[in-house]
Amino acid sequence: MHGADKNHAAAREWFELNDEELVTTPLTVAEMDYFITASGEAARDALWESFEDGAYTVRWWADGTRETLAIARRQPFVGLTDASLVALAGLLRTNRIVTFDQHFRSLTTPAGEPFVVLPADA
Repeated sequence: MHGADKNHAAAREWFELNDEELVTTPLTVAEMDYFITASGEAARDALWESFEDGAYTVRWWADGTRETLAIARRQPFVGLTDASLVALAGLLRTNRIVTFDQHFRSLTTPAGEPFVVLPADA
């Protein structure tokens, strides 16, 4: 996350206190890369280094595309990237998601649980 972003301080504070494994999808990595590019080379390099250093684990699975599309079709306002995170939550059997996108409060996991939206709900 870029230092000029309005959520940067909250994200950094939560990340520094957090000891949970952060898992994401390839769609999210692509979106992060796309948006961080506008912030310049230093921000891009920091993001890439965070992936190299293992700050995030990237997961995909055989039925990931099918599950992502099914979720996106049920909730078309979500889009494929966020639908992939909902599908991943189902795979990992979790309702915890780290995001500043408050629309996750209107979504549920594939098991029907509401999301715990972090860092806001921490």
